[in-house]
Amino acid sequence: MYKVRVRTLQKNPAVFEKVSECLYRLVSTGGFYARVWVRGKEIRRSLATTDWQLAKRRLRDLRKDLEKLDNQSAHVTVKAYLETFLASSQDKSKSTRQKAEAVAKRMHEEWPDGTGQKIRDVKPSDVLRWLKFQRERYASSTYNHFVQFIRRFFEAAVKDRIIIESPAASVTQAKRETPIRDTPTWEQFRAIVADIRARKRTAASGGAGDCCEFMGLAGLGNAEVEALSWDDIDLERGRIRVYRQKTDTGFMIPIYPQVRPLLERLHGSGGHKAGAKVFAVADVRKVLAGACKRLGYPHFTQRALRRCFITRAVELGIDFKTIAGMQGHRDGGVLIAKTYSHLRNEHLDRMAEKLTEL
Repeated sequence: MYKVRVRTLQKNPAVFEKVSECLYRLVSTGGFYARVWVRGKEIRRSLATTDWQLAKRRLRDLRKDLEKLDNQSAHVTVKAYLETFLASSQDKSKSTRQKAEAVAKRMHEEWPDGTGQKIRDVKPSDVLRWLKFQRERYASSTYNHFVQFIRRFFEAAVKDRIIIESPAASVTQAKRETPIRDTPTWEQFRAIVADIRARKRTAASGGAGDCCEFMGLAGLGNAEVEALSWDDIDLERGRIRVYRQKTDTGFMIPIYPQVRPLLERLHGSGGHKAGAKVFAVADVRKVLAGACKRLGYPHFTQRALRRCFITRAVELGIDFKTIAGMQGHRDGGVLIAKTYSHLRNEHLDRMAEKLTEL
């Protein structure tokens, strides 16, 4: 047994004892470390134990994992794998693909050692350096898109046997600031729909007013409405089948009384072809922004229409679990309760004021 002294920036360098082939023990803590070579590259890894027998088993497992690496992928670069990774995301929603492409563009332009770097040569410090650039320029919510992307990117490389472990495994998301979510009142929502319909150009472009109204009346988002076809709507049984791309799940909601007149008018006498979309226009961001500007309202987004629906449901006394079912949530109303509990309290206070002696 002999000792290996490792240089550090500290006054007292780390001292390792070699206990067997490729197995070392850190003198100061007693923890065991592996030091192996794969295709001429040295790999050092903590075995996360002070037990010698367990360390030997973990070293053996590590060697087996290293043998599983695909030899043909040894020279795959960050640039090449980015193309492969993006191609595998084509089944995702449009917004998810756009976010991924935006992050990939930043990687192409700003990766510390250039995207010609081999995937196997990427170190955790490279990932942290790149993320540091993004943290300095973006808010927490946007920065977290970068963190999620880079973690998925290297996790995919692990599954493809290009690397044994992800250099991004330890990165964490930033704590998001409490966002300010502007939500229209029911009266504002009605005024917005009326303003959009009043624009001849909008009416001629495919019923943006109808689409906007449906989002607020049914409490559905842009992606759900865009995928909605007449095959998903059963006017006789009063049911709408909704597909949510974000979670790749489907769920059923009732045709609410406030929605039925709109759907019956749009359906007309029927005769729609199989797979025919309910709305020719599903992205109402521009017309919605224009209406808000003309009416002097805050800049309400498409998502604000869904919040308007949920807010009204809470104020009408519908319980959180039922609202969660209307939104296709499977948490029994936990998220709705967490987000909208303040509205429930305000509603209860108003109702409590009615409990006076007659």
